[in-house]
Amino acid sequence: MKVLTLICFLGLAFMSGCSKSNNEADPAVDIGGESRQKTDRQWWKEGVIYQIYPRSFKDTDGDGIGDLKGIIQELDYIKSLGVDMVWLNPIYSSPNDDNGYDIDDYRAIMKEFGTMEDFDAMLKGMHERGIKFVMDVVVNHSSDEHEWFRQSRSSRDNPYRDYYHWWPAEKGKPPYRWSYFDEKGEAWKYDAQTDAYYLHYFSQKQPDLNWENPKVRQEVYDIMKFWAEKGVDGFRLDAFQFVSKDTSFPALPAGYEKDVRNVIKYYGMGPNLHKYLREMYDEVLSKYDVFAVSEGAGSSFEDAHSLVDADRKELQMAYHFEGVDLAGYGGYKLADLKKSFTDWDASFAKKGWISIFLANHDQARMVSRFGNDSPEFRAPSGKMLNTFILSMRGTPYAYYGDELGMTNINFDSIDQYRDIAAINGYKKALADGEDMDLFMKKLNFLSRDNGRTPMQWDDSEHAGFTTGTPWLPVNGNHDLINVETENRDKSSCLNYFRKMVRLRKDNLVLVYGDYQLLLPDHKQIYAYTRKLAQEGMLVLLNFSSGNAVATLPKEISLGDVQINNYDQVRIDGTTINLEPYQAVIFALK
Repeated sequence: MKVLTLICFLGLAFMSGCSKSNNEADPAVDIGGESRQKTDRQWWKEGVIYQIYPRSFKDTDGDGIGDLKGIIQELDYIKSLGVDMVWLNPIYSSPNDDNGYDIDDYRAIMKEFGTMEDFDAMLKGMHERGIKFVMDVVVNHSSDEHEWFRQSRSSRDNPYRDYYHWWPAEKGKPPYRWSYFDEKGEAWKYDAQTDAYYLHYFSQKQPDLNWENPKVRQEVYDIMKFWAEKGVDGFRLDAFQFVSKDTSFPALPAGYEKDVRNVIKYYGMGPNLHKYLREMYDEVLSKYDVFAVSEGAGSSFEDAHSLVDADRKELQMAYHFEGVDLAGYGGYKLADLKKSFTDWDASFAKKGWISIFLANHDQARMVSRFGNDSPEFRAPSGKMLNTFILSMRGTPYAYYGDELGMTNINFDSIDQYRDIAAINGYKKALADGEDMDLFMKKLNFLSRDNGRTPMQWDDSEHAGFTTGTPWLPVNGNHDLINVETENRDKSSCLNYFRKMVRLRKDNLVLVYGDYQLLLPDHKQIYAYTRKLAQEGMLVLLNFSSGNAVATLPKEISLGDVQINNYDQVRIDGTTINLEPYQAVIFALK
């Protein structure tokens, strides 16, 4: 069969349809303006992706951990959102050092999540509803409890020794490498059994696989074939930007790890990454109607285009983190957000395609970071942010709970956290003598656990997520923010999200239309037009808690309101008065 592929990078991504080969497309869409005269229609450009953190979605057996049967129970809810594809975080057998991103068996389901029969039923249920399924595959590293690593560390002459990166102690201490999750920030771990160090860019229990070994690559391809044969529609390859390494491990500049851009520069986009992508395509993707989503990184627009431009025949969609990384502790400037998304759109106006998102499992809650999670402004700002995601050029990614306007949870003790990045980060900060009050304030705002709290289904105890004790506390505001309550309220965040998804799907101008920034210096309003041939829309977003006035260019002629997160909009000629966090889209005459 011909491949229908999607490969999505944290910095760069590739996608293509699952009902056609890469060279087949739906009818071309005429596009006016200078950017593109025509573009090929693809389902993955026109669709919406919904990401689920399975541990936190729905628990059916009372152990406090979400499971596959919980997802099965809520398939109709997922379908009701209007989304076309579900991306599920890892569900494989795992010791859970990093919540399933440390895998000890790639062909088995984690017991807490259920059985292979449950998986098959879930996949069947999605397909019956026209929803495609993306499976997370963690192949930069495995668990240290995987049989490969047990064998690898047993002796230097074991056949599996070269499945991982080892540095013999007689060569001295290896050149410093920083680790994301290590409490000391050290990526080389000494192992006395064979008097050698092994490499782990993440936790000590997540040794990096040696992709330079062709046997390792074949193992990965065989795993992907196993799941493709079961009917999986696609894969998301975790941390894939790190798989290719300079195995001489040269010394890096002192202090490089203090800037994440340097980590990406030195760790990502290794010398053989393109080779491995092409090999994966030949070995797996070209043989099945599947797609793959793969974490990766690029340091520039040039990096992105080198991977995603059509004439490269490698990748097709850029998935950048520049925008989402702006909202750190202390807030962000709207001017920076405008510049980031506008620059990326401009870079891809003639070639390639991008993804649009403001949240995922590695981020705190969208409304708490980019909006306003106060009781007064949570709902309007949540609606405004979803309007933004669903009205930009690019494929939108929606994270579970953001359709409700779920917020950060506000922990007050390190004992409440479950994320290894938070726990080991706390230990390192303590050992380094950091200001721990400031550290805890930053952690409270930015921790990944904020984005992993249980889904809020109703106002009962534990929000209907579980009858037991949830693995991570349920947010106390679930009595107001939950599916049951918002389903009944026509003006809720949930029902607004559904309306906005439908508006995008019904209007190709919001998918393929040219993007033009308006009012670039306005400190409160993000305004832009989308134009496709003779069709046009104006998007106005007030990113502030105060009223804001937009004076439009004289050439803008307004038609009907297409969507509005308030009951009305005040218009006086070319002047529009927006309420706090108001989002409104007009048709253009």
